[in-house]
Amino acid sequence: MAVKQAIESKSPVSETAKEPGVKVNTLHTWLYKYSGVQIEKPVRTDEHLYEELKRLKKENARLKEERDILKKATVYFAKDCA
Repeated sequence: MAVKQAIESKSPVSETAKEPGVKVNTLHTWLYKYSGVQIEKPVRTDEHLYEELKRLKKENARLKEERDILKKATVYFAKDCA
């Protein structure tokens, strides 16, 4: 009954599973097993996240280098004042 309702319904499988009290994964399994219907999973487009990660890693490396230069300069000028 839940499989039939999921096939005929225009609502998402997660919503259809709530009414009879069936777990979503179970309903997906039943749909695949009994009806041959495969539910398409949304395609993840994480490419922008990888680009942002690369940019942040570069920036982080640059900031660490600047920090290290400033630390060395502080030590150098502290010797002159002492």
